[in-house]
Amino acid sequence: MNFEASKSNGFIVGLSMGVLIFGFIIWGIGFSLTNNDRALKLLLYIPTYLFLILYTYLLLGATNLRYILLDNRMVINWGTRKIQIKWDEITEIIKVEGKSNMFSILGISWPGYMIGLYSAKGLGLARMYATNPHQGFIYLKTEKGLFGITPENADLAELIAEKTNKPVETVNMDLIDKDVKGTSLQDDFFYRLLLKFNIIMLLAFGIYMGVFFPGSGAPRFIVLLLVLGVALFFFNISNAGKLFQFSDTGGYILLLIGLAVTGTFFILALSEISLK
Repeated sequence: MNFEASKSNGFIVGLSMGVLIFGFIIWGIGFSLTNNDRALKLLLYIPTYLFLILYTYLLLGATNLRYILLDNRMVINWGTRKIQIKWDEITEIIKVEGKSNMFSILGISWPGYMIGLYSAKGLGLARMYATNPHQGFIYLKTEKGLFGITPENADLAELIAEKTNKPVETVNMDLIDKDVKGTSLQDDFFYRLLLKFNIIMLLAFGIYMGVFFPGSGAPRFIVLLLVLGVALFFFNISNAGKLFQFSDTGGYILLLIGLAVTGTFFILALSEISLK
């Protein structure tokens, strides 16, 4: 029996983000650097294309995410991977309800898609093969590790229980003490405020460059400042989100550093264009 992952727009969101972000970065590097800057151009292109290949692989996994029940095992189908879990290897089945506080250990996520190793505070680690886990998922403890899945059919937990002769436990994350569960990024006002400021600064930078750079006579090299600002933004929010779970102050500081660096790039661009 095949069970599709719960419906989401994860592939469309990921595709749109990838085209916009990687498209702009690749164009920006080529536009801002000339043949005289071949070494720097190569230094920037290599990690960009490596990340693009990895991102494409992760994105394609969203097109065929499903969970398959066979006579003697369960198969998690994702991209080119097929994770085989025999029924006697499953030790616990937990139906997680409510809003989980999850953060990446080694994974990637965007609205409607979550892949990789994550930690759900108050529950534990899990290798997530999921679409919309923040409002509930099935948590499988097995001899091969811990897995989080989000089937469209909510009865999948009971079907797995029948195959394994194990009971289905229910954990409501909304009822877990805050000292154990912690505060999620979405619920922390100051973190969300700093994140919005980072986004506003980056958008203002991009709009200014788009409006005033063409025909200004300023060197093309300043476009690279915006490219670096975009790359820094995504690098920074990823690490700030992880650090926040261990030290909220540390997460704030990283966002403040990102805001300061992007602001500095913006000021440099303003000065360069204004002088021309």
